[in-house]
Amino acid sequence: MFYELASSSWSQNEIDAMQTVIDSGFFTMGPNVAAFEQEFADYFGKKHGVMVNSGSSANLVSIAALCYKNERPLKRGDEVIVPVVSWSTTYHPLQQYGLKLKFVDVSLDTLNMPAEQVRAAITPKTRMILAVSILGNPAEVDKMREIADEHGLYFMEDNCESADAVLPNGIKTGTLGDLNTYSFFFSHHLATMEGGMVLTDDTELFHLMKSMRAHGWTRDLPEGSPVFERSGSDHFEAYRFILPGYNLRPVELSGAIGREQLKRLPEMTIQRRKNLGLFQNLFGGDERFITQREYGRSSAFSFTIILNPDADIDRQKVFERLREAEIGFRIITGGCILRHDVVKYYDYDIHEEISNGYIVHDQGFFVGNHPSPIEPQLNRLYDVLNEACS
Repeated sequence: MFYELASSSWSQNEIDAMQTVIDSGFFTMGPNVAAFEQEFADYFGKKHGVMVNSGSSANLVSIAALCYKNERPLKRGDEVIVPVVSWSTTYHPLQQYGLKLKFVDVSLDTLNMPAEQVRAAITPKTRMILAVSILGNPAEVDKMREIADEHGLYFMEDNCESADAVLPNGIKTGTLGDLNTYSFFFSHHLATMEGGMVLTDDTELFHLMKSMRAHGWTRDLPEGSPVFERSGSDHFEAYRFILPGYNLRPVELSGAIGREQLKRLPEMTIQRRKNLGLFQNLFGGDERFITQREYGRSSAFSFTIILNPDADIDRQKVFERLREAEIGFRIITGGCILRHDVVKYYDYDIHEEISNGYIVHDQGFFVGNHPSPIEPQLNRLYDVLNEACS
């Protein structure tokens, strides 16, 4: 393949870190995971980090924790505002905990839901805003945080695709939510084989997630935890269950890799943004293609392209040319969730009319970005699309 969707971001340091864990003979969640949690939280300026086995699990344990808060827990039937374009596991935990999804359309030029549309979508039943920054491009999460505070709502950031992105005010995405989730899948900004993280400043939510991550037990919680009172028996406390939890634990290999990846995150983001600059120079101003407009500074997960509906371009012809040129491409994130069969299981409502989400689904695709130079690939991409769309 001439231009892959993703490539490995590991250096020899990640391999050496894995070998150290292998030599230790200790593989389940342990000191490397704990160290990575703290280092990751410190990098983003948050108090607490909870590592899990995927970004999807990060979303799951976050929603679960909000449903078991001592005060003002989320309850079945409560409404959560979400964008109509995101990955499937942004939505699934909401359905699994009996919450009602309120879908808001996205802007074609950012692929994110506008803050003012979020404000307009709020009803007396709304309890939370779940914001998603799509493929590295910050959503207006600073404005949404203000809206959530004005209305007394929980605010959560699904930042799984946008680690190291920066808002116009200099604050990083994935730091403004009551809960903020990240993914460390192969193609993401940090790759730990599989893995995810939740960041929070809320100690109660932190302890709830630590319990939910590991069977719902108390073993990992300290004395004085706000979510339970310790009994007098350590024998019992080692296997005392207080919540209907899961097993979402990561492994030591992933924690060790994450620590090395985090050291290199700034340089990898710099390279991704250099590639973004080349992409913008090639495609900017070409009215046949709608590409992402930055809000702040994107961390450039990938490069999205929407074939302008006014240009009457045959997307299948474009796809054929890309395949012939050995250029990888795929649907933008998960496309418009309303086009997927799974929506029949959701309790949901739609704010006003959805139009852009369907255009993203029907006319869009993305190609990969990498933490390494890809100028020849981007030049070839433009040449192929220019010919296919002439």
